[in-house]
Amino acid sequence: MKNHAYHSIIFDLGAVLVDWNPRYLYSKIFTTPEEVDHFLQNICTSDWNETQDEGRSLEEGTELLIAEHPQYEAQIRAFYGRWKEMLGGPIPETVRILKQLKDSGRFKLYALTNWSNETFPIALMEYQFLQWFDGIVVSGKEKIRKPQPDFYQLLLDRYNVDKSTSIFIDDNFRNVKAAEEFGIESIHFLNAEQLQQELSTRGILN
Repeated sequence: MKNHAYHSIIFDLGAVLVDWNPRYLYSKIFTTPEEVDHFLQNICTSDWNETQDEGRSLEEGTELLIAEHPQYEAQIRAFYGRWKEMLGGPIPETVRILKQLKDSGRFKLYALTNWSNETFPIALMEYQFLQWFDGIVVSGKEKIRKPQPDFYQLLLDRYNVDKSTSIFIDDNFRNVKAAEEFGIESIHFLNAEQLQQELSTRGILN
């Protein structure tokens, strides 16, 4: 716990405020959980998806992967062709916390997200709470992503944010660790109840 005033709260979006999971789609495509696991661990991997999050076009990413795994062409095309089916909706408990922070009027709220610039507009149309942020930095637009330090710096520079009075929230421990090494106090998000507790301990929420 730090005894200083916080001015800025920086949220990750996926798995913190937005329930996004490729398994929602691929459990419809494959018949067993083992097949889903194999496909997401070996074909459409998180590393491959993050390259699109860093600005590679969905078309290029898809065609490159099909060239490597032609036997999975239909399943690979579904990743972005049926991308919307990976969205489970808002995570209501965390959205409630975001609303409390917004309504308090005490903080600037930002989002720093690894997300393709081609699919992010879908989320913007889908989720009204994304309008509550004072600024959103999307990796696919900037062609840089977490955990690269320059991506955190970009948000600070663009919105004139002081990292010493900020707190960063992300479900990916890799990104949390990078933010802390960069000098931003961070919370590794596990669930909304834990987040509420962490924010209360810091005096951010009552």
